[in-house]
Formats: sequence, structure tokens, C-alpha cells
Amino acid sequence: MPVNPQLVDREFPPTSPYLVGREKVREFARAVFADAPIHHDPDAAKALGYADVVAPPTFAMVVQDQTLQQLLADPDAGIVLSRVLHGEQRFRYTRPIVAGDELTARLHVRSVRAVGGNAMVTSEAEIVGADGEHVVTATSILVVGGDA
Repeated sequence: MPVNPQLVDREFPPTSPYLVGREKVREFARAVFADAPIHHDPDAAKALGYADVVAPPTFAMVVQDQTLQQLLADPDAGIVLSRVLHGEQRFRYTRPIVAGDELTARLHVRSVRAVGGNAMVTSEAEIVGADGEHVVTATSILVVGGDA
């Protein structure tokens, strides 16, 4: 089943709130070798004006993943997980993610295009805080392999 072109402009429901934990930020920072003190030490982060430790920029992927799971679980999408490669990732921040943030995300499918027998699905996850204010937009391009 090819990727459904009717996914374009589709908007998925908001995700459940994700509470950003201090230890999750520290674990993620260690995993991506982000060793700046603001990622590990609350006092260092507070000295720079933050309420708690600051997540590395790619941490937004943790929240965006919830939205991508909605897309991948949609039986009408025509996306088979075993044929998916993560082709590109971008982030556009309004402010950093900080431990204690409660974030929700909403996925919008921006385009589906055929490229050499494969499909490229571009989506944007708008991630907002508990106050509804924008935190980051995470853009992913998934490459979905065609039939063997």
C-alpha cells in the first residue's frame, strides 16, 4: 500500500501532556554528549535565569515522537514502519525546554511526495507549554520505501 496522499494538511489531535523531568533531561544530555552545566546542574541553569535544567535542543524529539506515533498508527496512512527511514529533522525554538515544563504537541502533515519509488512525508509538530504558548516546532521528513 503506498503512502496516502490525502494525508497532506491532516492535523492529528493534541498529545497527552508530557511533564519534562530533571532526570530525563540529564539522561538525554548524557546520551547526546551535551555536557554543559545547564543540562545537568540546576544551580548553573538558575544562574543563567532558567527555572531548572535546560534540555538539549534535540530533546524536543521526545515529545514529537508521540505525534509521529499517531501518524504511524493510522491504518489509512499507508506507512509501514519497517520501510521508514528518518530522513531529516529540524527545530525552530521560541524558548528552550526546561525541566518542569508540561508540553503538548499537535502534528500537521505538510507534504507527501514521490521520489524514485519512495515517498517523503514532511510533518511539523507544534509543541506548546501548559500556558498554550509556543515552545518549539519540530519538523521531520520520513522516507517511506516503496514496495519491494
